[in-house]
Amino acid sequence: MTPLRIATLAVCIALLMPITVQAGSLEEDVSAAYAEWDTAFNESDAKSLAAFYTEDTLFLPANHDIIQGPVGVEEFFAGLFANGVTEHKLELIGVTSEGGLIVSSAKWSAQGTDDAGAPATFSGVATHVFEKQDDGSLQLKVHTFN
Repeated sequence: MTPLRIATLAVCIALLMPITVQAGSLEEDVSAAYAEWDTAFNESDAKSLAAFYTEDTLFLPANHDIIQGPVGVEEFFAGLFANGVTEHKLELIGVTSEGGLIVSSAKWSAQGTDDAGAPATFSGVATHVFEKQDDGSLQLKVHTFN
């Protein structure tokens, strides 16, 4: 291999390295945010959950309501908790970023009761748009699920 080819290969590898590091870090950041969100959910803490959302958040639950802002999010989750929904879990499917926005998808599941009062597992998929904050934390700008 010629010195020019070695230098070209080294530059290509160096250019790819930050992308690989960023992708791993991005997945770790979103997975950590999911873990914190699940913890608040599983403590039935609607107020703490609402703090994960930006002031101009758009929350689009499976019931087709359009909820804007943390207050609406808090009310939505308080209703779920009053109906005994627990044991929420988010599992990352994929993540990408553009500027200060991070878009991720996840499988979700939770436990509750069906219409007859029998134990039931609920599940689906969710899409999240996070906005990276100045302190490095992530807040949800858009959240939709089915």
